[in-house]
Amino acid sequence: MVDSNNMDALAWLRKQLDGDENDLLREMVREFAQRLMAAEVDALTGAGWGEVSPERVNHRNGYRQRPFDTRVGSIELAIPKLRRGSYFPDWLLDPRRRAERALVAVVAECYVRGVSTRRVDGLVKTLGIESLSKSQVSRMAAELDEMVAEFRNRPLDAGPYTYVWMDALTQKVREGGRIVNVAVVIAVGVNNDGHREVLGLDVITTEDGAGWLAFLRGLVARGLSGVSLVISDAHSGLVDAIASTLPGATWQRCRTHYMRNLLTKVPKAAQAMVATLVRTIFAQPDAASVWAQHARVVDQLNDQFPDAATHLADAAPDVLAFTGFPKEHWRQIWSNNPQERLNKELRRRTDVVGIFPNRDAVVRLVGAVLAEQHDEWAVARRYMAAEGLAKARIRIIDGDLEEVTAHQLSDVM
Repeated sequence: MVDSNNMDALAWLRKQLDGDENDLLREMVREFAQRLMAAEVDALTGAGWGEVSPERVNHRNGYRQRPFDTRVGSIELAIPKLRRGSYFPDWLLDPRRRAERALVAVVAECYVRGVSTRRVDGLVKTLGIESLSKSQVSRMAAELDEMVAEFRNRPLDAGPYTYVWMDALTQKVREGGRIVNVAVVIAVGVNNDGHREVLGLDVITTEDGAGWLAFLRGLVARGLSGVSLVISDAHSGLVDAIASTLPGATWQRCRTHYMRNLLTKVPKAAQAMVATLVRTIFAQPDAASVWAQHARVVDQLNDQFPDAATHLADAAPDVLAFTGFPKEHWRQIWSNNPQERLNKELRRRTDVVGIFPNRDAVVRLVGAVLAEQHDEWAVARRYMAAEGLAKARIRIIDGDLEEVTAHQLSDVM
């Protein structure tokens, strides 16, 4: 025999199955939430709805409607009210926002992935949720700000950071009624146990010495230390900023960027030949051979392309700085390619946004992406062996071992 409660439940289920699938899911979520709230209020009042009990300590006082946005759409919840005190299901809803925590994470993730407001709006519509304005999406994404700020200001206490890669990305921002270009400067380093870290980021007006100097000073203030080599393109003012803030550090000019600069000194028809010739410099087995091959290439270019030969000769100390470090690190430190791969991912996400409303929005998006990459690196395999990093910091001075920059390492090995 089937009791009346089961009959009611079956009738309700049949009715819901006759409707739309999403309507069924929404109604099931609503019914489940209502029953949980009713049970919690029963416990708070000491008695069920309409029940006469000597253990009753409070009474219900109607309901207040509250929209609840979920993965299956918007539903209206009837939240019980009490005569004395108040009741709020904080296990289900956040009193400061209506959207379910998971939905906020979805919208925030869309923002992090460079999805425009219109696309986010389209996604929300497919979930059955009312349209969100740009300001609403921005407010929801703003919860990333606290996380990004914590990430940017964390202490850099895993040093020494033997190798540091630096680069800058140009982004467009609305300021004062105009669209201006700003530079997002980023630093990545290898910590003491061989894992990569995103050390920091900042937004500066132009890639000048003052901007780089302020950025590096901020990194040093947070604990950046033990830097032996900084790898970057020839950004204006960066080399002087390195000398001012990181005493003892050497600068390695990115060979990839340098090659592009060098090829502007030769006719287009000869660029492939010159590029092949220059690449032989980096194919040598040891530091002495690299420098010897560099000298031979300069001599070969001198007759036909004297400007290129002079350019290559003058750049030798910066382009070949990697030779003072362990050979097993050369491929990782002679260019900014590791940073370029990260930049490519950043551009893929920021290009969808196009023009940022302000600098804070740039920091929010780029910072969130970098924090995500930082976490992935923390659990990935080591980028460099700790033993190799220790070797990169050793040189011999008057017969004693000392941890220093590794410019003279080739004399030790």
